Amino acid sequence: MAHVTGLRCRECGHEYEIAPIYTCEWCFGPVEVVYDYEAIKASISREKIAAGPDNIWRYADLLPVESDAAINLGAGYTPLVRCDRLAEALGLGEVWIKNDTLNPTNSFKDRVVAVALSKALEFGFKTVACASTGNLANSVAAHAARAGLKSYVFVPSDLEAGKIVTTSVYGGNVVAVNGNYDDVNRLCAELAGTYPWAFVNVNVRPFYAEGSKTLAFETAEQLGWQTPDHVVVPIASGSLLTKIDKGFAELFKVGLLDEEPKVRVSGAQALGCSPVAEAYLTNSDTIKPVKPKTIAKSLAIGNPADGYFALDVVRRTGGSMCAVTDDEIVDGIRLLARTEGIFAETAGGVTIATLAKLAQSGVVRPDERVVAYITGHGLKTLDAVEGVVGPTATIAPNLEAFQAAFTIEEQ
Repeated sequence: MAHVTGLRCRECGHEYEIAPIYTCEWCFGPVEVVYDYEAIKASISREKIAAGPDNIWRYADLLPVESDAAINLGAGYTPLVRCDRLAEALGLGEVWIKNDTLNPTNSFKDRVVAVALSKALEFGFKTVACASTGNLANSVAAHAARAGLKSYVFVPSDLEAGKIVTTSVYGGNVVAVNGNYDDVNRLCAELAGTYPWAFVNVNVRPFYAEGSKTLAFETAEQLGWQTPDHVVVPIASGSLLTKIDKGFAELFKVGLLDEEPKVRVSGAQALGCSPVAEAYLTNSDTIKPVKPKTIAKSLAIGNPADGYFALDVVRRTGGSMCAVTDDEIVDGIRLLARTEGIFAETAGGVTIATLAKLAQSGVVRPDERVVAYITGHGLKTLDAVEGVVGPTATIAPNLEAFQAAFTIEEQ
């Protein structure tokens, strides 16, 4: 990994060698991976990427892993879909959906987990673990099974049943904790100091987070090596939003973009767990932890680790934030499904509902090319919509019953 030079604290700038650490010993700030961009620039090209695999490892030069040793379930290179019917419904011009429902375990978490577990293998770990609201649990269990690693995933006990099943099927240890995600996360922080395990969102977090950049890389490549004017990103910990912003910047640093990106970044949160949006909307620098109460459980992190950094990105880029109600989340899921045939989980409903509100208020403009990130499949959160959708009619098995139920106009 000649292109990776070490780790650096995001707060005080103190530098460290590559190791499974996640906080600075000087100021307790988070650390992140440092790259030699000049070395990368000398070796990377659009042609090299195009000749690479149809997954995140086509961008191996910009990831902190030895690609030859990488775990690969096929994460990434998901469709970027132009959505003219959705754009028309929202009064916008050019809307694209980055459809990460089509990853191996049906969420964007496959990107970050592929990087994290590949790095865990490099460090020599035999057991991997995580705190999760569901999607991460699915992905860690699946990638651990593929790599032959033991796994322990810790989730809130009230998690959607579908996410418990789709984690347990991979044969690892699923531990349900009586508490919310923040309680689960605190327990995992204690366990990480007790057992020699790779916790993907604790001691391996600096490497794990880098996988999210591939969403920006793919977006630019799929737009012909151009960037959008505006992106809308769901916020849980805030890491996804900050890494998408970082990803666009890195492409310019290594010469893959002709112009410096000027992407407005907007964040989407559920009203029942919106500490970052609340800080933005009240023009505050204080992100107050909250107790989550929302159907968007995959975003239900009341004390977001990267909240301040996400707030800074939104302000710096001229974006905005919204907090949407549970009813608006369901409406967002249904709007995307009926206009574009994409079934998103509740996090996707948050993103689409936020896009709708930003369009209505004029923050997202009709003259902008906007990309919305849909991070998980609707089959993961069926309970959110099962009360409002169902059969159009229930009829007897004969022609007369059908004709009594429907008035068919001439086509």
